[in-house]
Parts: sequence; structure tokens; C-alpha cells
Amino acid sequence: MTNAIDHHVGKRIRRRRRLLGLTQQQLAVSVGIRFQQVQKYESGANRVSASRLFEIAEALDVPVQYFYEGLSGRGESAVPEGEHIAADILSQKETLDLIRAYYKLNERPRRRLLELARSLDPDSKTDAA
Repeated sequence: MTNAIDHHVGKRIRRRRRLLGLTQQQLAVSVGIRFQQVQKYESGANRVSASRLFEIAEALDVPVQYFYEGLSGRGESAVPEGEHIAADILSQKETLDLIRAYYKLNERPRRRLLELARSLDPDSKTDAA
């Protein structure tokens, strides 16, 4: 039976894998397992053993501690309630694709794109002085 820590570790595996642009299949091959097992780890349905987590950390080029970042001493998330949304947004493929495309742009187009995005935000405060 899994718990909140298993779900947290799974989310961290998914976030790092997506950040690197890897598929579940690619990660599975590099670790020597089937992609279905990666799916189960990422969803928190299966626990990741210590040795497997070490292999995954090497494949994703992070220290093992990376997977536990954001947990309090009791195994609960140390992230304030409102910030869970931001963490979920950063783990979405669309967000990562957008970030990669943004940083491929030169500085001037990046600034203009950022200005455009801010102007589209209905909650943004504009200087109408």
C-alpha cells in the first residue's frame, strides 16, 4: 500500500522526466524496466525501492534527495496550500514545451512575448495615469 510520500516521489519523477523531455519509455529503457512500471511509480500506485530510486536518479541526473524535496519531517508536503497549483502547472507537458520554446527565442522577442502575455491578463494592473 502506498502513501503520500510515494505520491510525492512519483510526482517528482514525472516532473524531472518531463523537464528533460524524456518519455516514460525512454526512462524505462535507461533503468531496465517496462514503461508501465514508470507509470505506476509516477502515479504513486507502486512504491519505488531504494535501489530503483537510485537508478532513476542517475538516469534523470539528479541526487536521490531531489525526490524528497518539499516534504516536511512527517512526510507531508511542506509546500503552502496555494502553491500546489503552481507545482502542478510546472509538471504539465504544455507548460514545459512553452518554457523550452520561450528560451529558444532571443532576448528581444522574449521580452515582447512576456509583455504580450501580461497585457492579456485581465487581472493585471495597467498604468492609466
